[in-house]
Amino acid sequence: MIQVDTTKSVYLFTHGRRDLEASATDLLVANGFKKEKIFSAKPDTVGTVGDYMAMLWMPPTPDHIKIQKITKVEPVKPEGMIGLWKGVAKEDLFTIPMKQ
Repeated sequence: MIQVDTTKSVYLFTHGRRDLEASATDLLVANGFKKEKIFSAKPDTVGTVGDYMAMLWMPPTPDHIKIQKITKVEPVKPEGMIGLWKGVAKEDLFTIPMKQ
């Protein structure tokens, strides 16, 4: 598995599954992320280059967390639920199974 940079923030996308937020956070911590650096993703705030995105995938019944690294952030006009994240480019790093 890829070594995570524990100084970077992680933005957790639950895709409406707030009931899984605590268990997803626990899995992220178990896989090397710092709890105090994990934030719920919001449409009006994005991370910076080098930060991580953690997405419960695939909605509506996710079975894994997709870990991605932010590679570029461009200014955009917010759009719907995606908001400012529309301007974020990312690369897939690895996945974490939800059932361990």
